[in-house]
Amino acid sequence: MTAAPTGAQVGSVVALYRRGATGAAPQSVRQAQACAGLGLGGDVFQHALSPRQLLVAGTPAYARLDLPANALRENLLLDLDTGTLASGQLLAVGASAVLHLTFQCEPCARLNLRQDRLTRVIGIQRGMLARVLAGGPIAIGDPVRLLEPALAPWSNDWHARVEAVLARVPAGMVVEYRQLALLAGVALTYCRVFPRVARERGLAHVAVPLRSDNPLPRWDGAGLFDPP
Repeated sequence: MTAAPTGAQVGSVVALYRRGATGAAPQSVRQAQACAGLGLGGDVFQHALSPRQLLVAGTPAYARLDLPANALRENLLLDLDTGTLASGQLLAVGASAVLHLTFQCEPCARLNLRQDRLTRVIGIQRGMLARVLAGGPIAIGDPVRLLEPALAPWSNDWHARVEAVLARVPAGMVVEYRQLALLAGVALTYCRVFPRVARERGLAHVAVPLRSDNPLPRWDGAGLFDPP
């Protein structure tokens, strides 16, 4: 995308956060650089092959659940209800940044550190994960616009995402479980169930453990997120 994206405004940026290292406290910033294909500049979760480059949360969830600032561990806080958003949709933020929404972010136990038993009540209110499709500066107060047409959706069901990734492994290649977890957007702890999931879907021949002696070349996911 070279021209400034246009579309119906659906909200604006209320807050911006980034983490410089795993386990580090979030840093509230007035402006950040969205890096195409990577994520938010200076954030620990930048990764070219991840569907979880950044998290978009909404102020309605904070109001409904009476949460302290950044309790949902988001990168972008918008004044819209993320429950109304769908996978595959494109959000233009500011003058040039475009986010590709991938799937709803599942609750994790770390949320309970900010509010007791939050994982039990939050449901799908945590927000939407996204990739950066087009880069550019993002600042507090920037307008957020919904673009058309949307891209193909990703499933909120991790089983379906694993199956979709396995189905994309090129002929004559295999993907290691650790890389499969990254590409499907799940924690490494899920690796222990990948053999069963792959076997049940008739795709066990394309997924291997890290120290497998399978001689086929390893697929890193190249091309998985390329837009059509």
